[in-house]
Amino acid sequence: MQKGNMKAIMYAVMAAVFYALNVPLSKLLLKHVGATTMAALLYLGAGIGIGIMSIFHREHKQQEDHLTRKDLPFVIGMIVLDIIAPIFLMLGIRYGTSANASLLGNFEIVATTLIALFIFKETVSLRLWAAISLITISSILLSFEGAGSFRFSFGSLFVLLAALCWGFENNCTRNISSKSTYEIVILKGIFSGLGSLVIAIILHEPFPKILYIAEALLLGFVAYGLSIFLYVRAQNTLGAAKTSAYYAVAPFIGAFLSFLLLKEKLSFTYVIALIVMIMGTCLVVADTLIRNHTHEHQHTYTHTHDGYTHTHTITHSHAHNHYFHDDKHSHHHTLEELEKGHEII
Repeated sequence: MQKGNMKAIMYAVMAAVFYALNVPLSKLLLKHVGATTMAALLYLGAGIGIGIMSIFHREHKQQEDHLTRKDLPFVIGMIVLDIIAPIFLMLGIRYGTSANASLLGNFEIVATTLIALFIFKETVSLRLWAAISLITISSILLSFEGAGSFRFSFGSLFVLLAALCWGFENNCTRNISSKSTYEIVILKGIFSGLGSLVIAIILHEPFPKILYIAEALLLGFVAYGLSIFLYVRAQNTLGAAKTSAYYAVAPFIGAFLSFLLLKEKLSFTYVIALIVMIMGTCLVVADTLIRNHTHEHQHTYTHTHDGYTHTHTITHSHAHNHYFHDDKHSHHHTLEELEKGHEII
C-alpha cells in the first residue's frame, strides 16, 4: 500500500474518532445549552480553531488550490445544510438516547449514496444495495422506543433528518474536496455557526454561561473542526466511498462512549439493531476494498535511433477506483530509459 494511502486512512480513522466524541459530550452540554445555540457553538469552534491552525501553516496553505466563483453553488449548499443538520442532531440527542443517535448517524451513508444515485445519476453495486438495506433495517429498529412499545421516537426522527441533510452536504463537499481544506472548513464553521446563532436568537434561546460556551467551542474544534479537516484530506486521496467506509466506525465508538460516560442501558432491540448495523457497515467496507485495486504491468522493448540501440521499460499502472457514487478510472504511464547501448550498427 502506498505511503500516501496509509496517511489518508489514518486521517479517516482519526476523523471518525474525533467525531465520535460529539454525541455523548453534546448530550452532557445540552443540559446547560439550547439545541440551536449548541449547534452554532460547535461550528463556530470548528471555524475559529481551524482558522488559528491556518495561521501557522501558511506555506502548506499556499500550495493548495483556492475556491473559485464556480464553486459557489456547492459552498452555499454546504453552508445551508450545515446550519440545518446539526440543529436536527442536537434535537435528536436531546429527545432521544445518545447511543441511538450515534448509531443512527450511519444512515448518512445510505442518504449520501441514494442522493448520488437518484440526483447525480451515479452507479451503486449490488453489495452496496445489500449494505443500504441492512443499515436501513437497523435504523428502523433504533427508531422505535422500548422492546414492548412501538411508539416512534421523535429523537430518532431528528437524527435521521440530520443524516439526510448531511447526505446532501457530502455530495456538495465532494465536488470541492480537491480545493483548500482550510478554506472549506473555515467557511463551513464560521458561516454555518453564525447562521445557527441567528436562528437561536430568533427563537429566544437563553444565552449559556461562559464556561459552557468555552466547552462547546472546544468540543466543536475537535469533533467538527479537526474531524472535517481530516475527513476532507482523506476524501481527496481515497475518494468518497472509501473514506465513508473507514468513517463508519464513528457511530460505534460514540455508542460505546455513551454507555461508558452516560451509563445508558442496552435493550434487546438495541443489540439486534447493533448487529444488523455492523453487518451493513462491513459490507460497505468490503465493497470499497474489493472495488479499489491496482494492476501494474511492465513491458520492455528495444529500438534503433540515430545509429544507437536503446532499451526502454514501460511501467503501466492501471488503478481502478470505483467509489460509492461513480466509476473513476485513472491511468498512469511512465517511460524510463534503463539502458542506452552504444553499439554502432
